Amino acid sequence: MKQIIQSLNNGDTSLIDVPAPMLTDGHLLIQTTHSLVSAGTERMLLDFGKANWINKARQQPERVKAVLEKIKTDGLKPTINAVVGKLNQPIPLGYSNAGVVIGVGGNATNFKVGDRVASNGSHAEIVLVPQSLAAKIPDNVSDESAAFTVVSAIALQGIRLINPTFGETVVVVGLGLIGQIAVQLLQANACRVIGIDADENRCKQAQQFGISVLCNKNIENIPEVILSLTQGIGADAVMITASTKENTLIADAAQMSRKRGRIVLVGVVGLQLNRSDFYEKELTFQVSCSYGPGRYDYDYEQKGNDYPIAFVRWTAQRNFEAVLQAMSQGLLKVESLISQRVKLESHTSVYSQLSDTQNLASIFQYDTQRQHTNKIELPIATSNPTKHTVALIGAGAFAAQIIVPALKTNGIVISTVASAKGLSAAQLAKQNNIVVATTDLATIWNDANIETVVIATQHHSHTQLCIEALHAGKHVFVEKPLAIHLDELKRIISAYRDANRIVDVGFNRRHSPLAVKAKQLLGYYGQAINITMTINAGSIPNNHWLSDAEKNGGRVVGELCHFIDLAAFWAQSAVKAVCANSLANSHEDVSVLLRFENGSAASIQYFTNGNKAYDKERFEIYDQGKVLVLENWKRLTGYGFKSFSSSTAAQDKGHQQQFKLLANRIKNGGSALIPFDSIVNTSKAVLMIEQSLREQCWIRL
Repeated sequence: MKQIIQSLNNGDTSLIDVPAPMLTDGHLLIQTTHSLVSAGTERMLLDFGKANWINKARQQPERVKAVLEKIKTDGLKPTINAVVGKLNQPIPLGYSNAGVVIGVGGNATNFKVGDRVASNGSHAEIVLVPQSLAAKIPDNVSDESAAFTVVSAIALQGIRLINPTFGETVVVVGLGLIGQIAVQLLQANACRVIGIDADENRCKQAQQFGISVLCNKNIENIPEVILSLTQGIGADAVMITASTKENTLIADAAQMSRKRGRIVLVGVVGLQLNRSDFYEKELTFQVSCSYGPGRYDYDYEQKGNDYPIAFVRWTAQRNFEAVLQAMSQGLLKVESLISQRVKLESHTSVYSQLSDTQNLASIFQYDTQRQHTNKIELPIATSNPTKHTVALIGAGAFAAQIIVPALKTNGIVISTVASAKGLSAAQLAKQNNIVVATTDLATIWNDANIETVVIATQHHSHTQLCIEALHAGKHVFVEKPLAIHLDELKRIISAYRDANRIVDVGFNRRHSPLAVKAKQLLGYYGQAINITMTINAGSIPNNHWLSDAEKNGGRVVGELCHFIDLAAFWAQSAVKAVCANSLANSHEDVSVLLRFENGSAASIQYFTNGNKAYDKERFEIYDQGKVLVLENWKRLTGYGFKSFSSSTAAQDKGHQQQFKLLANRIKNGGSALIPFDSIVNTSKAVLMIEQSLREQCWIRL
């Protein structure tokens, strides 16, 4: 299928071939008929992409702070690689889409195949969207008009925050697309509407809706005019839909407001507020968030957990429905706002004119007769595509920045890459001369030339993918964890025994040069050792997929397995029992005790509430009068060793050596990187932590 993307690196847009997404639970598969180009929003994205690094940093100072913190903990080179990798990942453009449902995932009970729907899908021939971000189109509303739904919901959410009452005066500052929609919706609320814009064409456009319009290009003091038009009272509310770096709009909005008036920001403006403007009038100021409640809420969008209507009347989806109802009743008319109608293939003519203020909105029209496939093949010649080929499932940042470069460096041919939505797979394939990009895993299972499958997806999918790969006769490398439930682990053990294939897991820490050096210094005399591990993990956003413990096992399962494996590597023994304690009301902040078969003991302190300035990972090993201290994979210090005091290196967590060993095993055969019994022991140990927390006792494996 065809999809429009933009490079964050240089701002260029392109129409590329992408495998059509596969249907997933709680989602709808929609064949697009029309999508809307919002000139203001998409121009802002393109301008950001075209900006140099310095200007990009100025536009996102919070990201600069995060980068500086990452340099402190991870070092300069890994941070630069991460930033470059992020900028090299294209983003899909578009967020206001109309089409026909062609697939309904499990639990998406409110829709059926054939429904005409509006959604926040991108500019793509087939889109996959959560059912909570789609709404059915009334019969008397065209797909072309329905393509305005999401943009209109943004305007509507701003109005809901204003909470206008019958007869109030509302000023709309900025008569771009959202402003043009807002004035109509405000009129439907029986408000007196005054529109303000510097562009005469936009002012004329808004006048057709019967509102008062002021062109501030020709008026020296807009606040005075507003006061005059309201008999000295001022506006009841001001809605700012403009986009500018200047701070004057906020000051003007305050000056034109009545006492205890309301100001709502929908656009993007400078936010240096003058306290006296707000203090004397007791003004309220609020920033509107996108389509409404539920937007950016992981539980709402991805898990389909709706807000109770009695407590949250207007969610994002219900705002979509309200907008479509307004169109159906003739209260919102969008046809006159369309500047041009263009076939998707002619997208460059639209993006080359985004700076033209007369172009409020453009509509992409789609060829619904074109056949689509879940697999694309790139015209790339490979030196030996049938020898030791590897398939990669998952095309996220870790796969792109770590796995693919490491395997390529070590001479491994990646023949196929798969991802759920297709775009990331297509881009990774293009950037790395991978022949096939797909969303259909049967492409991999049925390819006899693929010997090994590397799984780098979200954690909830690891078990099923591993089992399917084994059943297909493939060797498997799974990014940790192997499983997130004990019953899953049992299923993998059964599949492993039946398949007679190798299963490797990405416990990379044991492959770090400093970890190997520590083990060499310890030697092995059968003695028990003590290991202390402190992991200053830091917090992650609540909407991060790893925060979903129900679906993905949470951070303890997903990350502590690394350190249990490392402790077993140093102790040279299997874990015998586990005991865990956690911070009150947080199972992400845990202290874990391990007993090993050879009498060794380890304690792992995994905390998310620390400070980023401190080492992220710190380890101490105590052994018969000797101590080893490993600081953040940069420095190993020995105490009590005759021939060793310290060793320093660039931070290396073992990824490169791990994939070098994997590549060697793929090419030359041999055993797994880690014995399967050890992998199972580590996996079982981490899965017992939850039981120990629940029962507050030691749990024997």
